[in-house]
Amino acid sequence: MTQEVVSKLGCLRAIKPEELELMLSWRNAPSVRANMYTRHEISLAEHLAWWERIQTRADQQYFMYEYQGAALGIVAFNGIDGTNRNSSWAFYASPDAPKGTGSRMEYLALEHAFSGIRLHKLCCEVLAFNTPVIRLHEKFGFKVEGILREQHKIDDAFVDIYRLGMLASEWATNRDQMLNKLLHLSNS
Repeated sequence: MTQEVVSKLGCLRAIKPEELELMLSWRNAPSVRANMYTRHEISLAEHLAWWERIQTRADQQYFMYEYQGAALGIVAFNGIDGTNRNSSWAFYASPDAPKGTGSRMEYLALEHAFSGIRLHKLCCEVLAFNTPVIRLHEKFGFKVEGILREQHKIDDAFVDIYRLGMLASEWATNRDQMLNKLLHLSNS
């Protein structure tokens, strides 16, 4: 990626140990928790134990999203399957992140998935009521592959889960167009 693209889109980088509490504060923000499977407020001890466990897992990668020198979000790849060249992914931004952060994070995540990890397919799951994220994924070229009806219980109600996927060939087709849109928006 050129320096111009990094300056306009940001980058994914390793999460520093001193950023773990910041990461937890974003994850515990009500606006973030509302869209997650795990909705309880996570304690620091629980978070640090989870972080220690995933450090030994080759099938998981977590990144800090940084934009113009500020840490603004988390991008995660889970269940990375090198044999079948697929993975699931998820992301969340700081509740105070500027407009456009999700799109920049998504572009960088797709670049990492298909150029870095060299996946054939990337998948994700989104709770049905989170329509802005479903639309964002579709804008980037994800296809709804199925709806898991009433798959997840939240409080006293069951909600659907949208399963979305993208192939490397689909990203190759959409990549330049999405980059141009994002670069154009950053110039506006």
